[in-house]
Amino acid sequence: MAATRLARPLIFLGPPGAGKGTQARQIAQHFGVPQISTGDMFRDHVTRGTELGRQAKAVMERGELVSDDIVSAMVAERIHPADCARGFILDGFPRTRAQAERLETLLAEAGWPGALAVNLEVSYTSLIRRLTGRRTCAVCGEIYNVYDRPPKQEGRCDRDGGQLKQRADDREEVIRERLNAYERETKPLVDFYRQRAALLDVKGDESPERLTLRLIQLLETAVPAGAPAAGRKP
Repeated sequence: MAATRLARPLIFLGPPGAGKGTQARQIAQHFGVPQISTGDMFRDHVTRGTELGRQAKAVMERGELVSDDIVSAMVAERIHPADCARGFILDGFPRTRAQAERLETLLAEAGWPGALAVNLEVSYTSLIRRLTGRRTCAVCGEIYNVYDRPPKQEGRCDRDGGQLKQRADDREEVIRERLNAYERETKPLVDFYRQRAALLDVKGDESPERLTLRLIQLLETAVPAGAPAAGRKP
């Protein structure tokens, strides 16, 4: 049975290959709360032709990054609907300290306490193994790993027989640069939440299933289900 609610919104931090997306989905399902993806928000606004969507589309078509103002406005709009009343998990935001500071303001305006950041710590060896072994179905997007979760038939998806492909950025030389970039860009964000006593460091080298169970136990202690969030009605 899903827990009643999250007392604090969650974000997941961690290097490429740490399993942030997988764990966010599982935790969202367990607590019965939405996983709010910035990518999904962009697509929704563009599809609906909103003013924010038109602005974001124009920026992306120029090959530029969408500004913090546009992203923040989308987040502010998204966290107010009824499906967020029991909590939510943000995916892809914040990515910088400035965005994290803006998020704290948005949450306060919406009646929420500050976010809790779950920082998945995974060894370099595990990350290389996970990423170089990752294969994705070209048809349905199902993810496999040739080392830890291989398909029944080599190179083919168990679901639909689609061809399994390796992403160009899952090659070891590219991974090293991605990890270096993560250290440069994300450490200030980790420090921000640590300074606010809002960081939960979690070792993430174990299997995704075991990690999910451990995260649920930790979160039900650190973010107790049913605890009232400031300014929000249960």
